[in-house]
Amino acid sequence: MTDQLSANDWIDHGLKALARSGFTALKAEPLAKAMGVSRGSFYWHFADLGAFHAGILKRWREIAAERIIADVEADRAAEPLRSLLHRTFGARLQLERAVRNWATFDTAAQAAVRAIDRRRLDYIEELLVEHGLTAAVAQPRAQILYWTFLGFALSDTSVPTAQMRATLDELLHMVSR
Repeated sequence: MTDQLSANDWIDHGLKALARSGFTALKAEPLAKAMGVSRGSFYWHFADLGAFHAGILKRWREIAAERIIADVEADRAAEPLRSLLHRTFGARLQLERAVRNWATFDTAAQAAVRAIDRRRLDYIEELLVEHGLTAAVAQPRAQILYWTFLGFALSDTSVPTAQMRATLDELLHMVSR
């Protein structure tokens, strides 16, 4: 790599380091070394480590919520709730686990996790209401779906594709009636 890296390059590399090694890997010196550049390149793009961390958390929100929601919305030919379940339960979730671990030690990461949890819950509830459930029924079912996702994400369990498909179909059946 060259010293001509962009802030996005740093954030992309930071996300990979975070998913692979945890939040303690999010420091200028080790990242610069791994990228084959000087620390000066880092500070050219970020005033300090806090600004870099804010960029990492912003990008995580884009990846882990906004892109998924946009993809589900763009593919309205598919059943939105089913599409959301397959996209989220089928994703690689190392980054999810790493950010949530980081949030146990850092208030900015904690705030980001709370914000994404709220965004995701609101969206699930919206889909359930669109599916025909009342808001009073959709809210607790959205919470159940989200807790199920978090349990799966944090368990680091590998499930065969056919079993996952059957499980998600049953989960959808349980919450959408």
